[in-house]
Amino acid sequence: MTARLVHLFFLFFCLLLAPVSSALRIYAPVKVDALPLNLRTDCNEIFIPHGLDHITTPTALPVGFYDSNGAGLAINDLDDDGLLDIVLANLAGDNAVLWNRGDLEFERRALPSETPARAAAIIDVDGDGLPDIVFTQQAAAPLFWRNQGDGTFEKQVLGGVSYIGYAMNWLDADRDGDLDLITGSYDVENEKILGQSAPKSGVVYYENLGGGFRARRIAARSNTLAILVNVNMRGETEVIIGNDFAVEDKYFTFRDGAWQETEPLAVMPHSTMSYDAADLDNDGMPEVFAVDMKPYADDAATLAQWQPVMDMMMAMPHVAGDPQIMENVLYAGSDGQHVNIARAMQLDGTGWSWSAKFGDLDNDGYQDLYVVNGMISVELFSHLPNNELVEENQVYRNLSGAGFARQLDWGLNDRASGRGMSLADMDNDGDLDVVVNNLLSPAKLFENRLCAGSAIEVDLRWNGRGNGAGIGSQLILKTDRGEFRRDVTALSGYLSGESSRVHFGLPAEASPERLSIVWNDGDFSEVTGLYTDMLYTITRD
Repeated sequence: MTARLVHLFFLFFCLLLAPVSSALRIYAPVKVDALPLNLRTDCNEIFIPHGLDHITTPTALPVGFYDSNGAGLAINDLDDDGLLDIVLANLAGDNAVLWNRGDLEFERRALPSETPARAAAIIDVDGDGLPDIVFTQQAAAPLFWRNQGDGTFEKQVLGGVSYIGYAMNWLDADRDGDLDLITGSYDVENEKILGQSAPKSGVVYYENLGGGFRARRIAARSNTLAILVNVNMRGETEVIIGNDFAVEDKYFTFRDGAWQETEPLAVMPHSTMSYDAADLDNDGMPEVFAVDMKPYADDAATLAQWQPVMDMMMAMPHVAGDPQIMENVLYAGSDGQHVNIARAMQLDGTGWSWSAKFGDLDNDGYQDLYVVNGMISVELFSHLPNNELVEENQVYRNLSGAGFARQLDWGLNDRASGRGMSLADMDNDGDLDVVVNNLLSPAKLFENRLCAGSAIEVDLRWNGRGNGAGIGSQLILKTDRGEFRRDVTALSGYLSGESSRVHFGLPAEASPERLSIVWNDGDFSEVTGLYTDMLYTITRD
């Protein structure tokens, strides 16, 4: 049988195994460019902290309840030089771009703002091939900084985007090739700042029409801190709206050109702070992690610090049949059969947690978890010095899909008051570093010097499309040690933009065989002849 016939047979076989909605899936040819990663030799089995030139400051001191929520960050390559840059949001001070000049050296440029910023995203809003910057703002509509292509950004209006938004995400729900926007308001904050007559923006989906956006409200009220976007097995876009203050999380599916609210799960967090999803046991199905507030220790000193807050929460009226619980939730399963396995995985209590994200920190083929912690509030912690609940950030090592264990010797147990956080390879050495936007302390980059295993990193490109980075695409890397899944997302965790560069950690002895890509429009591509410790740029024709 000729090589061409073998290839055609394989494509036909893939179509037979694909979901019903993928029956018309088309093979998309791609061009592959490869660069070797800069592997380290100065390994010391730890993460090295580096201070960054940015401090998120509150609008007033002492820190009040809503300023205590801090701000987010985003990571992506803003100037196409192969190095990932950082954008940091701020409340009272300037937002900032930290241009990556290599060797973990950064050049700061201010992005002034008259309104406190919350979430940050680096995405191509207008489809011109240049990544732009978008911030959500306190009690205001999102702020758009358009990339001018010369290292500068121009503040412009997002046409048609007028509702107040706190959390956001970007997606291509209608699969027309450009990026749409979804936002959720934080109504309790808006009411405090603007009064009880503050507009109830709720959850709003903005369809990208090319020259502007068309708004559709899909929930009238919300206290949204996190929005998770997922593409299900039928190719439909799903979103989960994570709400604070006892407002139940909401679930929506984009079907037949409209958003349909779907049944909530049997259990959910009481005050959802963060959402992320990852395939934790490499079975091809992602698990979903939702973060609440629950101490990670139960000693007397910890409980005494938390006690006034716990008493306040326990005094809240209980509604019969309420699915909300005051702890983290880790959903496993599919097709509505989701089970909460957080306690079984030792992840039900991670502290007063904000951004929590999965990533393979030790390149062993299994995705670990990092969580940033802490709280500063004169209303809640006046019994503590500086009104601050000081906690360590938590890192949990994935035990080959069987559970998680706290990893205390990686040097990631920082005690600054972290809020936004993302994972990305900031020095192109094949492992994930950590960037944290702290409140009232300098932002930090934790350089990964574990030097374990190997890696493959992937940048998707689809030139001439509004969604040129392939947001919403799914990647499966097949190796002789199993298959590994990654999804390309715009934001996750708490107020934090994701790099569109995908990282696969692999055991050192693993040999890659094939990378399968299901693009955001449902078509697919395949790449063979792969090597470890390489960065691949895969461009769709």
